[in-house]
Amino acid sequence: MKRTVISILVILVSVQIAVISQDKNINNAGSDRPALVIIDIQNQFLPMVPEQEKGIAMYFINEYISLFRKMDLPIIRVYHTSPEWGPHPDSLNFQYPEIINIEPDDPIVIKNFSSSFKKTDLDKMLKERNCNTIFLCGLSSVGCVIATYFAARDLDYNVFLLKDAIMSHNSTYTDNIEIIFEALGYEAVKYILDQAK
Repeated sequence: MKRTVISILVILVSVQIAVISQDKNINNAGSDRPALVIIDIQNQFLPMVPEQEKGIAMYFINEYISLFRKMDLPIIRVYHTSPEWGPHPDSLNFQYPEIINIEPDDPIVIKNFSSSFKKTDLDKMLKERNCNTIFLCGLSSVGCVIATYFAARDLDYNVFLLKDAIMSHNSTYTDNIEIIFEALGYEAVKYILDQAK
């Protein structure tokens, strides 16, 4: 039963991507290269996340990083800071935890607002890499992740949340976001990336 539901979901998502990709209003018409965007999983903010949710999300974020890296697809790191509240870019609190398998060459976006697109180079980075499909993970599922999701939609990107790879201060809120926004699981994402080759 579970496999049937997953198969139906994968087919529906594939059809949705195909339809969206044919829309002539898409900024990056003719390209459908996916990118992984990891949002704000910084040492400053991780303590607010329940331990079980954090453990699951960190595991899956690394799995997605590995998947995108194997397929030679962009992995973009987003970091939040505020001139008033920090964390300061030179501090340990600003950094991602060492357990996350990022590499020095993974592009970095530093933001001061909830949306990863607002007053940053994220849109430019994605266009330079011919990406019009983005997969979002990180935190907070009820804050910066959702703000980035809607900003991406406004910019005509195909955008998806990654199930079990987003988190917030409240696991119930995260579960609801995953349901409302039809977050994709690992197998569905792998299938989509295979089709995008």
